[in-house]
Amino acid sequence: MISLTGVSKTYSKGGKPAVDNIDLFVNDGEIFGFIGPNGAGKSTTIKMIVGIHEPTEGTVIINGDDITENPVEAKKHIGYVPDNPDVYERLTGLEYINFIADIFDVPQDIRQERIKKYAEMFEMADKLGNQMKTYSHGMRQKIVVISTLVHDPSVWVLDEPMVGLDPRASHILKEEMRAHCRRGNTVFFSTHVLEVAEKLCDRVAIIDNGKIIATGTIDELRNQVAGGDGSLESIFLNLTDEA
Repeated sequence: MISLTGVSKTYSKGGKPAVDNIDLFVNDGEIFGFIGPNGAGKSTTIKMIVGIHEPTEGTVIINGDDITENPVEAKKHIGYVPDNPDVYERLTGLEYINFIADIFDVPQDIRQERIKKYAEMFEMADKLGNQMKTYSHGMRQKIVVISTLVHDPSVWVLDEPMVGLDPRASHILKEEMRAHCRRGNTVFFSTHVLEVAEKLCDRVAIIDNGKIIATGTIDELRNQVAGGDGSLESIFLNLTDEA
């Protein structure tokens, strides 16, 4: 569960808020899509959810833990894939995954089982011993995804997770997202690929100029904007044009 109440973020005194008094609630068992134009406040919101940025105002709750008041406990629930796979390039893929597993105190037997599972799933098993400076962007993205899943977090926060992944890896990740939510867990993810959001998400929020301008299922958004018809792309374009 993710709950944002009255959340704002301003980077400079007297400046325009990057995120302006937003409220969001993401249920257990839900894939929640977060979409908006470039510079709309998506990544700022996500970084407040995972505790990288502290809200100027408002509260962020992860499975009952306040990310500001109780950050360590809140972050234990979270698996985060950032919008850019920045990694320690001199580590091997396996060393990096084990580094993340150490942070989350994953027992050796459990981590080995999960690393084997996900490395084979994402076709990285024979590349884990290579330094990450030799990896392509897509391979680094796969390592970040594997390291996110190795501690089995209940809340996945994914910022453009399919960028750089090949079609097979993207398909596998989408299937894992569905399976994760079927177990009663939560996925919150941003994407510019609106067809993916339309097919995958239980609900979607659209943010523009730091404000949430619409939230709901695809059908609810269609009824709001297009009289019960129209793609998410047309809904998005209509709403952001109006905003």
